[in-house]
Amino acid sequence: VPQRGNFTFASLSAGVCGCCGRCRPRYKRLVDNIFPEDPKDGLVKSDMEKLTFFAVSAPEKLDRIGEYLAERLSRDVVRHRYGYVVIAMEALDQLLMACHSQSIKPFVESFLHMVAKLLESKEPDLQVLGTNSFVKFANIEEDTPSYHRRYDFFVSQFSAMCHSTHEDPETRTRIRIAGIKGLQGVVRKTVNDELQAIIWEPQHMDKLIPSMLFNIGLQLIVKRLVCGSAPPSPSPWAGGEENPAALAESCFRELLGRAAYGNMNNAVRPVLVHLDNHRLWDPNEFAVSCFRIIMYSIQAQHSHHVIQQVLNHLDTHSKNTPRVRAGIVQVLLETVAIAAKGSIGPTVLEVFNTLLKHLRMSVDFELGEGSRRNSGTSLSSGRGKENEERIVQNAIIQTIGFFGGNLPDYQRAEVMMFIMGKVPVYGTPCHTLDTGTKRIQTMLLSSLIMVTSGFKCKTMSAGLPAAFLEPLCSISLMEDSELRQLVLEILHNIIDRHDNRAKLRGIRIIPNVAALKIKREKISKQDVVFMKKHGQQLYRHIYLGSKEEDNVQKNFELLFTALALLTIELANEEVVIDLIRLSLALQDMALANEENMPMFICCGIMALVAAYLNFLSQMIANPAFCQHVSKVIELRNMDAPYLLPEHVFREKCVLPESLDREDSGMYFQTTDIADALSGPGYNAERLGVAYVPQVTGTHASPPGRRPRGRPRTHEDRLTRRKSFVDTISLQVDILSNSLPDQVQTQEITFETLKKAIDTTGLEEQEREKRRQVMEKFQKAPFEEIAAHCESKANMLHDRLAQIFELTIRPPPSPSGTVTVTSGHTQYQSVPVYEMKFPDLCVY
Repeated sequence: VPQRGNFTFASLSAGVCGCCGRCRPRYKRLVDNIFPEDPKDGLVKSDMEKLTFFAVSAPEKLDRIGEYLAERLSRDVVRHRYGYVVIAMEALDQLLMACHSQSIKPFVESFLHMVAKLLESKEPDLQVLGTNSFVKFANIEEDTPSYHRRYDFFVSQFSAMCHSTHEDPETRTRIRIAGIKGLQGVVRKTVNDELQAIIWEPQHMDKLIPSMLFNIGLQLIVKRLVCGSAPPSPSPWAGGEENPAALAESCFRELLGRAAYGNMNNAVRPVLVHLDNHRLWDPNEFAVSCFRIIMYSIQAQHSHHVIQQVLNHLDTHSKNTPRVRAGIVQVLLETVAIAAKGSIGPTVLEVFNTLLKHLRMSVDFELGEGSRRNSGTSLSSGRGKENEERIVQNAIIQTIGFFGGNLPDYQRAEVMMFIMGKVPVYGTPCHTLDTGTKRIQTMLLSSLIMVTSGFKCKTMSAGLPAAFLEPLCSISLMEDSELRQLVLEILHNIIDRHDNRAKLRGIRIIPNVAALKIKREKISKQDVVFMKKHGQQLYRHIYLGSKEEDNVQKNFELLFTALALLTIELANEEVVIDLIRLSLALQDMALANEENMPMFICCGIMALVAAYLNFLSQMIANPAFCQHVSKVIELRNMDAPYLLPEHVFREKCVLPESLDREDSGMYFQTTDIADALSGPGYNAERLGVAYVPQVTGTHASPPGRRPRGRPRTHEDRLTRRKSFVDTISLQVDILSNSLPDQVQTQEITFETLKKAIDTTGLEEQEREKRRQVMEKFQKAPFEEIAAHCESKANMLHDRLAQIFELTIRPPPSPSGTVTVTSGHTQYQSVPVYEMKFPDLCVY
């Protein structure tokens, strides 16, 4: 066939086939009929019904219908015939909604191809049109899963639409809303399909999550514009339009709510990265809002995953600025506050371990800034960084306290032990108590106060086990009033199980204790055993802590509260006698003042004793005891008001140079109290035995000067005062006997020999000694007898050890033994015939 120009037989045949309607397939004719001559007329409904009926009747033709519609749509998009594009998408939507069969899979591929064409277009209207069609498709529940369908393109395209930067604000908002709806459609279509688990992979989450967070952040910006200092401007979505921030938040919640156990890390990590990239930790309002959404959207059993992610992120930013670290800690606080109400998981101690580690690091940073500031750095910048570190520390303490306060009691007890194990105490590897260590002690004890707040232990042995009480009492003897105050507050939190502490605040003479309506229960057997085992330890540390020279009014107030709580929670008849003995010993110590304490401390101790005995006498409801206490207080009001708490703690209280020991009427008398308690129930005879603080702990120190900041042990105090009880001489005997190399000599004179020969009076002395021993064992408290026997046993063991060391030596050897004399090594050989063997070894 001859060619003329571009005309060929093939083009002729194609034209003939295109013109002849009878030669075209029926599905093409049905598709062509739905398009009107003028696109403004819209879809031809009657022909659309015919096409729908044909597709339902012959589902095998659906794939061809889809291909042909896709072909027409692509041609119309290129020619900018957007009216026919809208008609084609409307027809596709109707066919998609009407046809539900296995053969719809190939049709869906054509449909998604057409949607992709629209999304690739630069026309906002076409992008919105394609998104709306995709959302309709996403709402269709398919009977069988798709093995080959992927949504990578749609995730990328919809995410890009969420970040639209179109010049027109309204168009920009429309595109962003369309992008969010598209992502929501992808989430709904994929998260429930096990074959589409790839959507949770990092490359997709890194696009989905930031796109949602970007639009959620718009809400915060709008709030600042509306609620800021500027005059409120109308919201851009006040006219009833959809809010992209609210829509993004809804999509974000839906995504997190569908996250499985293994997908939590991939869902949370992009959030942290987004906050880092946009520097949203300072201020952290948006970060807190995001994690509130996360914690309330995920399943409760997955909460520990989020906490773990935030903890790891805090470790990553350990060297960042204080404000960034404080922002992360505050986010962790919000996370923990929500998670503590549900399932925490196995990360309880790990949370505290990480927080305590960062608390120590913050203190080190603060001290480092302080040293650099002292060495010449800018004064204002150094102080500013120190204050920022304080913000970090306070945030960590609040997080620890809030987390610990929401734990069950058994876990809280473990956390208390864990934190106490981190507190530097003398005798541990951290015994060099510098300024940083003191700061760490203060921070950790403050954390313990937060954790123990509201702690209600059933038995005191569970709240104050020996492993916790020993180091706590050791810290209570530090030469720092602030640390002692913190220790007493911790004891208050644990001992006070009926919330009576608020009624006892402030040291004062309470005229009517019954008006306080104090709640109490009968002391249990377990608590009785606890006081027999650890009561002396508590008494000892109250006794020694009350006479520290740096005590202030708050110290005496806390000591009074501690004594009152012991009376309410743990006092039976025996404990009441011990507390009275302790009070009288404090009074005698202040009167004697053998350690030259300041007069304020002496008068403060007197006021403490008066306030406590007034409270105790009314608690046990003994009229004679109450009368004696009231009489002493009345005399003090008239003649010595500085011995009462209402006067001595005033700023301008006039103090005497010394206390008058002769005026016995102003002091509590042991005999009068014993007569008042002589009735049944109380062993008043024990009041005649002076209280002696017993060494029940394991914290002993060698003699010598005690370093500043080290706990003041019982032995330290004994070296500072004279022996006031005969039993103290036992320690002198032990110290003298522990020096075997020093020979104790005594000058022999005529009088010495005369006394040695004269035996008159030995029998009387022996009888007197026996009488004193019997009286001691009959009247002395069990703890004092046990301490005396223990000292004797220790002395016996020391003597036996010395004897064994002198007698048990390695046997002589013919090869010789090595001896070192004057720094020179010598070998001494013993001949065999001179060696002495035991009889059983010779035959």
